[in-house]
Amino acid sequence: MIVGRRAITHLAALLVTSALALLAVPSLGWASSGSGGTGFGASPTTTFATAAVHLGDVTTTATDGGITLSARVSALLSHVMHFTGVVPASDAGQKVIVERFDRVQGWLRTASGVAGPDGSFSIPWHTNHIGRFAIRALLLRGSVAGLRAASNSPTVNVTVYLPAIASWYGPGSWGSTTACGNVLKPGTFGVAHRWLKCGTPVALYYGGRTIVVPVIDRGPYANHADWDLTEATAQVLHMDGVATIGAVSLPASAPTSSSAK
Repeated sequence: MIVGRRAITHLAALLVTSALALLAVPSLGWASSGSGGTGFGASPTTTFATAAVHLGDVTTTATDGGITLSARVSALLSHVMHFTGVVPASDAGQKVIVERFDRVQGWLRTASGVAGPDGSFSIPWHTNHIGRFAIRALLLRGSVAGLRAASNSPTVNVTVYLPAIASWYGPGSWGSTTACGNVLKPGTFGVAHRWLKCGTPVALYYGGRTIVVPVIDRGPYANHADWDLTEATAQVLHMDGVATIGAVSLPASAPTSSSAK
């Protein structure tokens, strides 16, 4: 834990000097917004370290074995995710099974529906698990034994996030060492969490953007927050102040964004 950094209020962050915004860090590939109101004290041309920021409100599609499967790549827990697609015309009226892959139990039935007369289907899933999942669609022809082979099943990847309260920190603590041994810099990507193991990859979702960053610190200790994002992480997500985000920890093998040197 960085001594005294939790006492830095967001008001103080709003008043950070413009000199801080001129700190040289590697480019993200796009500049921070110059529309004002971000509260980061950054100029419109300020950029941050390379980070794998992706659009979270897009659709992913796969086709295999004559079946097409589509789904949004992001969803929140206890919301509805729709799996849509089409099967061969010869399979119109057949049952479509949607399965998700569990690292322990393997493929588990998640939802099911029936293909319409034109072969199309739309199957809702009331999300009841968080995590990053491989999702596949199979055809059921009369019995479980009739499920189309997995090798002929289209597979897409989706992430289900847990809604959580997040804040951000950084100004006033540059050069300090975090509880996980990281030197905090303006371009450092990461999150503080009370108990997750240091280095654990965490997927974050906010404002239609997603990023995966590691746990680098302990906290937060204010604002009833569940997560404390570094300034660079909050900046690329366009998050200011305290907000509700989507967050989920991932297996340790998941890639995370780098931090500025």
